[in-house]
Formats: sequence, structure tokens, C-alpha cells
Amino acid sequence: MTRPRPLIVMALPGESEGLIEAAGFAVLYTGLGKVNAAHGLTKAITEAKARGETYPYVLNLGSAGSHDFARGALVEADRFVQRDMDVTGLGFALGATPFEAMPATLETPRRFPHLPRATCGTGDSFLQAPSPIPCGLVDMEAYAYAKVCALDGVAFACVKYVTDGADDASCQDWQKHVIDAPHAFATLLKDYCSA
Repeated sequence: MTRPRPLIVMALPGESEGLIEAAGFAVLYTGLGKVNAAHGLTKAITEAKARGETYPYVLNLGSAGSHDFARGALVEADRFVQRDMDVTGLGFALGATPFEAMPATLETPRRFPHLPRATCGTGDSFLQAPSPIPCGLVDMEAYAYAKVCALDGVAFACVKYVTDGADDASCQDWQKHVIDAPHAFATLLKDYCSA
């Protein structure tokens, strides 16, 4: 029995280098940041529904910084927060979006239990310091993807490749290590398909 193949969503082609497509997966590249992520994935889901198609689930693969995990680690994110949503001045908790019922922390079931797990803090900044909200991973898109999926009733999963320590060397480290992410993701998907 073969596993259903998800729609894979990524920010940048450089995080895949064509290896994911070569493995037979559909890949959507949305660009950097929460707005691009939300727009791109919403459009893809809406267009699929218009064709009468549905995705078994959406899988975000991408790079992330971390104070908790070593460079080169693959980590499954199963909790998502907005590290840059700050309406504390009006009395709301850091990370909470005011005036909506959706919880500030989104949770998803695990699909890769052999990987370590972490909370991913998403924000529209390339973080070079500790996150204001505790989280094991930091990125710029995952929360937006997770929220779009939650709002549209599509299952979601996320695996990040740690490129940097979210510190003052992050810019150099990301550029140096992001080129290794495609091979790690291709191996993960090969193992996933053969399981």
C-alpha cells in the first residue's frame, strides 16, 4: 500500500533544488514571509477545490533557525506560534491575534514520529536573537501555512532543516547550510515513500 502524496509547500526553490520534484512530489513555492505564504497556499487550495480535487495533506518543508537543535537536524514542528504578533498594549497575550476564536498556538498531528519535535515560531523577520515566544524552531512561513490549512479544513504537517542558530551568525550560517537542505528532504521523502 502506498502512502498518499501530500502537496509540498516551500518558501524558496533553493530549499529543494528540484530534488523534491524529481522524487515525484508536487511542490508549491510561495516566497518568503507570512503574507506570501498565506496567499500562495490559499490560492493553491482554492484552485484545487475548483477542479474538484483535494490534497490528502499539505507538508511544509523548509529551513529554520534553532537554539535547541544542531545545524543539519531535521525536526518535525507540530505546534506553531506567531512570534511577532504583539498586541500586549491592548491586554492580549504575546502571540495572540485579537478578536478571533482560533487559539494562539496551532497544533497538528505528527506524521514523522522518528524525528524530534518542536514548536515553530513564525515571524516576518530573519531572527538573529532569542525568540520573544519560547520555541525550538524559528522561521518565516510555517504558522501561516498551518493557519490556512486549519481554516480550509486541510491536514498539515511540517519538517524543518536547521540551518543556523538564530544568533548573530545566522545570516552567514543560513547561506552556508541551506544548500544541504534539499538532500536531507529528498532522503526523508524517499524513506517516507518506501515505508
